[in-house]
Amino acid sequence: MKKVFVLFAVAGLIMTTSCGKKEVEQTEESMETQIEESEQVIEESMDQLEESVEDTLDSVEETVEELTEEVNG
Repeated sequence: MKKVFVLFAVAGLIMTTSCGKKEVEQTEESMETQIEESEQVIEESMDQLEESVEDTLDSVEETVEELTEEVNG
């Protein structure tokens, strides 16, 4: 009877271990997907930030030029 109990316990551990790997693999895949999505969002945000900075610089340059012309006028 003890041998049967040990056999069921070992079989249960094997089943738990084999099923556990699938969850880890799925978790790793979902983490990779989330990382890729995060990288895309970061890249898009950086592009928008660069455009905003360029627009601001252009605006500042125009303002400085206008003020310089008024002063030198």
